[in-house]
Amino acid sequence: MYDMGTRKRALALVAQGRSLNSVSRETGISRYALRSWRTRIEPLERVSRPCLRCEGPPRPPEDPAAYAYLLGLYLGDGCINAHRKGVHIMRVVLDNAWPGVIDECEAALRAARPANSVFRVQKQGCVAVTSTSKHWPRRFPQHGPGMKHTRRIALESWQQAVVDDHPWRFVRGLIHSDGCRITNWATRMVAGERKRYEYPRYFFTNTSDDIRKLFTDTLDKVGVEWTAVARAGGAFNISVARRASVALMDLHVGPKY
Repeated sequence: MYDMGTRKRALALVAQGRSLNSVSRETGISRYALRSWRTRIEPLERVSRPCLRCEGPPRPPEDPAAYAYLLGLYLGDGCINAHRKGVHIMRVVLDNAWPGVIDECEAALRAARPANSVFRVQKQGCVAVTSTSKHWPRRFPQHGPGMKHTRRIALESWQQAVVDDHPWRFVRGLIHSDGCRITNWATRMVAGERKRYEYPRYFFTNTSDDIRKLFTDTLDKVGVEWTAVARAGGAFNISVARRASVALMDLHVGPKY
């Protein structure tokens, strides 16, 4: 019988990536005992080898277009929370009113991390589309404590490269999270008669200055004209109302569905 300290020291050697043979020779403990300790959950915590994927810079996304869309959703309605044993949960919470957006979010999560399961958690009035992985914080380094508008949000160089290659997918994700397409109306005098006319308009609303700038910088790159609109004491709204720009948005984004 071995005491707990001996077991932990032996498992620490295994956790360094050494083979069971070498640890057995050094400690005199049989490979069978080492193997059984390593796979037991209680009373010892399971010790795993370091993940090689976590070393060095993140690899390019498996599906860059899906990642660009998911990044937009995450910056608006997403969060990452620690779960257990180094695993994190990505959640994007979406309104039940937009089943198409929910489906598109699920497809993007599956494409971004094909090896991970994706599932939906139904809540009152909304759905949390979720996926677990130990790699989510590296894939979304904007993850951190506190609300996004209370801290700096900036893209890493590799993320910016993805957005530059797929700007419309990024804009689509942002609109699907914190934006909308509405129909405005106004009246004017025509030949002495007051006429009503309607026109479509896009809005994006977010209290983070950094996230709004990411949105407007990307709009500039794709040739969409925009204006900042102050409401309720803050300039948190970005409006796209010019006909040519709305037509571009309709072509690549469209209303929520």
